[in-house]
Order: sequence, then C-alpha cells, then structure tokens
Amino acid sequence: MTPLNVAICGGGRTGHLNAVLFSRQPGVRVSWLTSNPAVVGGAAGGIVAHLPDGSALPGEPAQVGTDPASAVRHADVVVITVPADARAAVLRAIGPHLRRDRPVYVGAIPGFCGFDWLAAEILANRPNAVIWGLKDVPHTAFDLVPGRSVRMGGAKQRLHAATHRRESREARAELAAHLGSLFEAPVEMLQDYLAITLTPGNPIMHSAVVYGLVGPYGQWRDRTLPEDFCWWTDCPELGAYFLERCDAENQALRRAAAGHFGIDLSSVKPLATEIIEAYGDQIADTATMLTILRTNRAYAGIRAPLVHDPAAGGFVLDRTSRAFREDVVYGLGLLVQMAAGLSVSVPHLDEIHRWALGYMGGVAGEPLSHLPRAWPGAAQ
Repeated sequence: MTPLNVAICGGGRTGHLNAVLFSRQPGVRVSWLTSNPAVVGGAAGGIVAHLPDGSALPGEPAQVGTDPASAVRHADVVVITVPADARAAVLRAIGPHLRRDRPVYVGAIPGFCGFDWLAAEILANRPNAVIWGLKDVPHTAFDLVPGRSVRMGGAKQRLHAATHRRESREARAELAAHLGSLFEAPVEMLQDYLAITLTPGNPIMHSAVVYGLVGPYGQWRDRTLPEDFCWWTDCPELGAYFLERCDAENQALRRAAAGHFGIDLSSVKPLATEIIEAYGDQIADTATMLTILRTNRAYAGIRAPLVHDPAAGGFVLDRTSRAFREDVVYGLGLLVQMAAGLSVSVPHLDEIHRWALGYMGGVAGEPLSHLPRAWPGAAQ
C-alpha cells in the first residue's frame, strides 16, 4: 500500500502531539520540520505523549529535521502548527519544494487567523496546493519537553475542517478522506472557511481572560501572579464576563458576514455551546461561562504563560507568548478589522485589542492581518 506522506511543520505542543499520533496511524509516514535543534536531537529515538489516564503513548516520525525541502518534497498532506505570526515564513520556506505532480493538501491546525487568505496569497503560483484548515486542535496539549514529550489533554468529540473557496468538490472529498485516516474523531467538512475564522476560540478567550485578570479592572492588575496559575481553572469572574461580551459581538459579526456574502455560517455557535458540544461530559457544570471554563477536565492544569520578573518580585504574564503574538495581533486584530469593514459595532473586542497591544508594548513591522482585497473596506 502506498503510504500517506504527512509533513508536520512546527515543533510546539500541537506539533509534538500530532507527531506522536500520526506516526502511529497505519499507512501514514510522518516527516517533521522544526527550527528547534533541541527537537531534532531529542526526537531521534522517538517521543512520548502522556495521556490523561497517566499512561504513555510513544511515537516515532520517520524523519525529523530543519530542512524544508527534505520535509515536504514527498508530502501528500502538510500540517502547519506554528503560531500565526510564523506562518508566512513557513509557507515561503516550503512553497518552492512542494510536489507538482499531484494535489498537495496544505493546512493549518488550528486554521484560524485568516490562514486561508494568507496561504492563497503566498501559494498563488501553486494551483495544485489545496488550502485547508481545522477549526480547532483535536486535543489540548501542554507540559512540553522539546524533542521528548508532551502531555495530552481532553479530546474533541468531533472535528471540523474547511477548504479555501477556490478548492473543488473533488479536492474537499479527498481531503476528508486523508483527515479521516489521521484522526480518530469523525471529521465534518464545513461549507465555508469563514466558519473557522469566526469560530470563537483563543483570540477572544485568551484576550478576554487576560483583560479581566490584569487589565484596568482586573484584581491582579499591577500584582504578581501565582507561579502555578492556570488559564481556565483559575479564570477570574471578570474574565468570564468580558468573554461573554466578546462572544456576543463575534456572533453579530458572524450574522453580518453571512448576510453580506449570502453564505450559511450557522455552524459558528456561541462559545458556551461550542465548548459543551466539543467536550461533553468532561464538563462538570455547564450553568455559566465561568463554570464551563473552571470545571472542564480537558482544560484542567493548562498553565497561563508566566515569566519571572525580578523587578516585580514574582511571576507576570509573558507578553511575548502565543497568547499575545498570535491571539491578540493576528486573531483579535483580524476580527476587529473584519467588523470595521462590515460596519459591525464591536466595542469590547476593540477595547480589549487596543489595551492588549499597549500591554504588549506595541507591534513592529509585520502586517496585522491577512484581510483580502475582496473584503468590504479592505485596502486595495
């Protein structure tokens, strides 16, 4: 049987977990591209995923390295797991080396932050590249030891994928078959990629919680945090409040986009519904947003990104972490721009975005989103 060649691009938590899980699937050959030498050296003999029940699952990719050409030249499926701010560099690095003799399925996990628009722009001269994304990560992952191990959190009960609007029905069907051979959970194809871009996820979740935690009204403002502070089990009440407001504004944006483009975006549900449907009985109390976050076993033990600040005398949020570089700049920033183009009022999203950029100390250089020219109000 001809193997399905899968290239994973990214040496973070999701990259490690996928490297283990994919390499265990029958008929799948995994090559792994990372820029981290520690991952290359450590993973030579295989890596381990620690499961929620305490057991360990070993996996061994066929190839691990830092050379884009070696990683993707034979790939049927490319899975990009790097943060949104690093995607452009990865796409430019691998683009010239993608095979040309058949479709190559180039996707992102998760696929939010406008990945479809970015990939279509960079891979414009590669019509055989089929662009896709997964709505969310199949599992939460944390406690990464690069090149050695990662801890798997709770699993989604169902996965959702979408392709760029340019892709054919045949390409969508073949992608669904490939994803079905990679994931144990059933994969449902969404009608439009906007359903991924507008799904409430980390861009509003992390940003709202941070704002409620250390923002102008937060109880931890100008204070250090406990070293073991966790995103969700320690979520402040104010963070849940702002999250509810942001989620409502995201739904208003969803309705406006559906009306403007004449597409069905009913699969983009309110955040509480999304989490309950994704994790089911792993959530002990579904009464409110706060209890959903605090009692979801899949979220338990996921620590917030903290660094020790000698000047503050303790631990503070890491303003260079993915929660800021990706979620604020490319996720929240994109939603605010999309809303402006459709004349949708999003005061909480806008307020938190502005505050978070200031908290980060600003963003230099790179463009803040990949809004295409066809979007209302986008720069031409």
